[in-house]
Amino acid sequence: MESELPQILRLVLALAFVLALMGGLAYALKRLGLSTGISPANSAKRRLGIVESLPLDARHRAVILRRDDKEHLVILGPNGETVVETDIKPDENKND
Repeated sequence: MESELPQILRLVLALAFVLALMGGLAYALKRLGLSTGISPANSAKRRLGIVESLPLDARHRAVILRRDDKEHLVILGPNGETVVETDIKPDENKND
């Protein structure tokens, strides 16, 4: 039992070191502006977004994309995409 204590201590210290490295990298990326998060101030300027996504099967997905004030229904799959419907008006009476 006494010989296991140094191994456990080394494991805990190694884990703390790796977590500190990950935190430092995340901080550096954020300071450089390379993080992928969207700031609330910038979200008002965005023209493109995903309204809804629905998996159809293991390889296909139906996605409603919003651009400005129009929506488009697209089927995404491994061989490409298929536009099903364009210029869909958003539902103004939708209860979220």
